[in-house]
Amino acid sequence: MKLGKQSSIAAWRMLFIVEGFPSVIISVYAFYYIPNTPWTARYLTKRERRVAELRLRQRQKKGQQETSGKKFEWDEIWEALKDPKYYVLLFLPVFLPTIIEDMGYSALRSQALSAPPYLVAFIVVLVTAYYSDKYHNRGLFICFHALLAAGGYAMMTIAGIFKVSALWRYWAIYPAASGFFSAVTLLIAWTINNQDSDAKKGTGVAILNIIGQLGPFIGTGLYPETDGPFYIHGMAACTIFMLVVAGLSLLLRIILRRENTVRDAFSIATTEEREEDGLVDEDHKLVNRPSPFRYIL
Repeated sequence: MKLGKQSSIAAWRMLFIVEGFPSVIISVYAFYYIPNTPWTARYLTKRERRVAELRLRQRQKKGQQETSGKKFEWDEIWEALKDPKYYVLLFLPVFLPTIIEDMGYSALRSQALSAPPYLVAFIVVLVTAYYSDKYHNRGLFICFHALLAAGGYAMMTIAGIFKVSALWRYWAIYPAASGFFSAVTLLIAWTINNQDSDAKKGTGVAILNIIGQLGPFIGTGLYPETDGPFYIHGMAACTIFMLVVAGLSLLLRIILRRENTVRDAFSIATTEEREEDGLVDEDHKLVNRPSPFRYIL
C-alpha cells in the first residue's frame, strides 16, 4: 500500500499486482510440472510410480472407476450441483491487516503484524493435512478447526464488548486464522475426495471457487468503518458462521457414514436378503444397486 502511494499506480491496483503476479508466474510452471497421471510424474521414482499404479487398481476394484476418456454426461453435472457437500463452504473473509490497523498500529506495522498469524496458520494447515490424510478423516478435523476459529472470533467479540486491550485481540487472531484456513483446506479436499467421477470433481472445484469468492461481498458489509475499531457485529457473525460449519461437518459425516453402511451391507447381503430389500428382480438380476464407491468421513 505504501509503495502504491509513492508511484503513479493506485494503491489498490499495486496490491493486485504484488499479490497476483507471482501466481501468474507459478501457473506457467505448474502447467508443465503437475502431472496428469502418476506415470507422467517426473518427481516420482520408478518404485513410487508402481505404488501409485497399484493404488489406482485397488480403487478400481472397489468401484472407484477411472473416468479418463469417459464420455461427458450432463447428468453428472446436475448430480454434483445437487450435492450438499459443496455448499458447506460458506465462509467469510478475514481482514487481518484492517483489524490490526484499527488496534492502534500504523498501516505498515499492521501489515507486518499480520504476517505471524498467517505463518502460524500455514504451519497448522500442513500439519492438519498430514494427519487428516494419515487417519483418512476429514469431518472431525474440520469440526475441530471450525470450533478453534469460532473461539478466536468469540475472543475478539468479547474483547470488543468489554473494551479489552489490543494485545488480547491480537492473540485471538492466531486461533481464528489457523482454524479458518485449515477448515477451508480440508473442505476443498473432502468435497473432491467424495466424488466418483472427473465430471463431478471438476464441477465441485468450480462451485467451491464461486461460493468462496462470495465471501468478500458479504465481508465488506460485516466490517464497515463505522464499527471500528472492534467490529463487534462482524466478529460475532464470523463466530456464528464457524459454529454452523462445525455442526454441518458433523452432520455430513453422519450422513456419509450411514451411506457407507448401506453400501457395505449390500456387499455382504445374501440373495434372499437382497430380494427382501427389493434389490433383485424375479430373474435374480440386480436392480437399484448401490454404488460401490465409499465416502471418506
